[in-house]
Amino acid sequence: MSLVVLGEDVDNLALKSVAKLTGARAIEQITPQAFRLLDAVPHDGLAARCAEAALDFAWVPDGRRLSDFGLFVTDMDSTLINIECIDEIADMQGLKPRVADITEAAMRGEIDFRESLTRRVALLAGLREEALGEVYERRLQLNPGAERLMRGLQRAGIRTVLVSGGFTYFTDRLQQRLGFNHAYSNLLEVADGRLTGRVVGDIVDGAAKAAHLVRVRDELGLAPEQVIAAGDGANDIPMLRAAGFGIAFRAKPVLRDVAQCCLDHRGLDGILDLFG
Repeated sequence: MSLVVLGEDVDNLALKSVAKLTGARAIEQITPQAFRLLDAVPHDGLAARCAEAALDFAWVPDGRRLSDFGLFVTDMDSTLINIECIDEIADMQGLKPRVADITEAAMRGEIDFRESLTRRVALLAGLREEALGEVYERRLQLNPGAERLMRGLQRAGIRTVLVSGGFTYFTDRLQQRLGFNHAYSNLLEVADGRLTGRVVGDIVDGAAKAAHLVRVRDELGLAPEQVIAAGDGANDIPMLRAAGFGIAFRAKPVLRDVAQCCLDHRGLDGILDLFG
C-alpha cells in the first residue's frame, strides 16, 4: 500500500513532516496537488497531522491506476452538489428547519432513511411543482471538482452512475448536464401541478443504492475492486461497502469509518489524483 497525500495547496514543509512521521523514504509527485509517499507506514498521528495542514490522505494499493477501474457510483445531495434538495424545497414552504433536522438525523444514521423520507416528503404536500425548478436554477451548485472529475472518468472509459435518495427532477437534469450513464432516484407524485406529499414507487434508500451498484457492476462484468463509490451520509454505507474503493466526501462520522478515503479539503477531482 502507498500513502497518497493531497490538498488544494500543499505546503512543502507540511508534506515533509508527514513523510517523516510515517517513515517514507521518498516523496513522488503525482500532480501539483497530490503526492505519493513511498514506503510509508501507518502512524497514529497521521490523521491529526494531515488535518492540521488541510491535507487529505489515503492508503492506495501499490500500482493501482484509474484505468484499473470500470465503474464510478456517486450520491447526489451534499456529495455531487452543495445542497440537500429536499431541505431547499421545504424552504419554499417555510419548513426548512423542521425538514433539515430530519435530514441530518437520517444522514447521521439516527433515523431509518425510508421513514425519514416519507416524513419529509409529506411536509411538502401542496407545494407547486415549479418550486423544484426554482431550487435547481437558483440554489443548486456542483461541489468543487465535480466537472473535472466527470471529464477524467469519461476519458478513462469508466461508466458512471448517479444514485440518490433525492428526486428524479434533479438527477435527470444532472445526468444530462454531466453525462452520467445511469441515474436512479425517487419520483415525487404530482397532481394538478402540486406535490401530493408522496413518492411514486419503491423508495431508493441505502440498500437500493447498493443494489443498483451491484447490478450495473455485474452487467459490466466487473469485480468489486474495480468500483469506486462516493457519498456523505449513513444511507451511503451499503454502497461504499459494496465498492472496492469508498470515498467519504465532507462526510458524517458514520460514513468516514467505512471509507478508504475521506475528502475534507480537496474537491471531488481529488479522486482522480489518488490513482494518478
